[in-house]
Amino acid sequence: MASSSGPSRSSGSRRARYARPIPPSPITARSSKGPSTRGSTAASNGFIGVLVPHMTRTRYPGTGLAPALAGSTRSRTTILLISLRPERRRSAVDRRASGNQSITVSAAVRACRGFAVAHPPRCRDHPVTHGQRGSMMRAWVVRAGREGEREQAALDEGLLLVGWTELGDLTSAESREDVRSRVVEGYPEEGAAVVANWTGQLYRFRWEIQIGDLVVLPLRSLQLAIGRVTGDYQYRPQAAEDQRHVRAVEWLVKDVARDCLRQDLLDSLGSLLTVFELSRYNHAERVAAVVAHGSDPGRPDQDAFAAGLTSPGKLSDAVKERTSGDPLTISIRDFLAIWNATRRYSAEVDRIEQDLALRGLTTSPPFTEGSLDSTIAVLPLGEEPDESHTSGITRSGIAVAEEPEPQSVAYLVSNLEAANRPPVSVRVDDSLEAARTLMVKHAYSQLPVLDAEDRLRGVVSWESIGSAGMNTRLVTSEPKLVDAIVRAREADRSDDLLDWLPEIYKVGYVIVRDQDHRVCGLITAADLTVQFGTRVRPFVLIEEIEQRLRRVVDSRLPLETIRKVVRSRPESVMSAADLTFGAYGHLLKDDENWQQIGWRADRNLLLGWLEECRVFRNGLMHFSPDPLTDDQLAPVEGLLQLLRRMDPDT
Repeated sequence: MASSSGPSRSSGSRRARYARPIPPSPITARSSKGPSTRGSTAASNGFIGVLVPHMTRTRYPGTGLAPALAGSTRSRTTILLISLRPERRRSAVDRRASGNQSITVSAAVRACRGFAVAHPPRCRDHPVTHGQRGSMMRAWVVRAGREGEREQAALDEGLLLVGWTELGDLTSAESREDVRSRVVEGYPEEGAAVVANWTGQLYRFRWEIQIGDLVVLPLRSLQLAIGRVTGDYQYRPQAAEDQRHVRAVEWLVKDVARDCLRQDLLDSLGSLLTVFELSRYNHAERVAAVVAHGSDPGRPDQDAFAAGLTSPGKLSDAVKERTSGDPLTISIRDFLAIWNATRRYSAEVDRIEQDLALRGLTTSPPFTEGSLDSTIAVLPLGEEPDESHTSGITRSGIAVAEEPEPQSVAYLVSNLEAANRPPVSVRVDDSLEAARTLMVKHAYSQLPVLDAEDRLRGVVSWESIGSAGMNTRLVTSEPKLVDAIVRAREADRSDDLLDWLPEIYKVGYVIVRDQDHRVCGLITAADLTVQFGTRVRPFVLIEEIEQRLRRVVDSRLPLETIRKVVRSRPESVMSAADLTFGAYGHLLKDDENWQQIGWRADRNLLLGWLEECRVFRNGLMHFSPDPLTDDQLAPVEGLLQLLRRMDPDT
């Protein structure tokens, strides 16, 4: 049911402009480790196998025919063997593959091991849509330099270009270790971490990106170009030194607006790597949809019905179409996405509640309660009674709060994931051996003991088990579970978490119960460490970004220049520490200031990232019970990494 919200979908005109099919993908070889990987005899013998019928799941152990060939359960399935080295022909494969002839899977398996297998071409006899379920289409981002300096050449010549000017031709680098050796040789002063990172990027560019894959090029205009890879790696020794490592690409569209993409996909584009894969949340298929239809359909785990609710008006229409016995239900995450919201900030909650009131709608339970994946019902609050003289809400039988409760501003016990996850437990009639076994298996220090109604009867721990064994009253008999049960305190899900911190740090845990007094979670000190670490992390990132901006501005711009961007009482500004975050953007827009700062970066890109960070920072200052995801933090972390490179500590 989860979805990722983002900017509104593109307009009808934009849809029409992008509404064109993606060109058919050429035959593309698939070999995850390159032609020399682990005894890839077929590739080293100079052949690529192409599966013609639909792919299935059967594997051929010890061959490179999986996953694409790996497949067919019929030994007579036909593949196409394409000769890469016509001068080297061998045995049965040689005779059958000469002239790109066909051969059965079983014959191929008998003839060799380790084929590099290609996707079949699209054709009427054997249609395969590149990027659908069962295919291997992938999507990548390849940037045009740190400042976009290779952007125009990439667009004009139909190329993907990467720098690393100290490296020579990588054509003969057949393994990751080969690439690493070239990096070490070309950049001997770099440490192990940088070498490993660069090796990964170059290996992707050399081997992992395949013909037919989609590629996204972020542009300095803040738009995106999307293309399909049409050529293997090439080295151009006569080209400019930062344009020698290339891959051919057919640009399918060069002016994709960022608001065509959902937020999670936009966040993934925030990486500062030059070459990286868009591998999460069905990104490859979604990039293809942007090319074909002009909009991002969203995450694959998004509810199919919810995906169509792209505006409050459509939500109202959907509610009207439902009967009282079949109310509209939706996850809170998908519900927020209708308003392009990702977290329940106070301002967002107020906006949504006002919109619901204007449209005569309400939710049960309130959308302000529960986690993002909790389900709510959207009900018509303002419609007239029907012939039975009752409202739709009454007929539905769903309880609705008389007056909506104010949104909680406290951090509640229920905000922790552990409070909503039923813990491993034992029943009162279980054996002590069962409790010990579970504690050892899960490396737990204690287990709740529950009755038949899931209500707490106590806790068994290693300490209580040891105490029971030392009880003189039980010296003549083996302790039982009931002898090792001790009392434990329970927190309600609606309690203020801060009130329970002393208890959790003292005892190590607290049991959580729901409104029916049934155990629904267990919070440990470790859970608090993780949770508060997650909550503090964004503040630490923002703090370091501001500190670095202050240091650069104070050291390179005179105080008079700094004061010019302050409208109210500029004389009160004594250093960059007195500036608002947004003021840094105003400072850097000035040409003279930019020259004095001396950063070798694309100013427009940097200003855009600073604005994103400003908006992020402002949102961070408003309370929300919903955690930030790694994707939402990615742009901020990316900006921080850039500032660290441009203004190192040493």
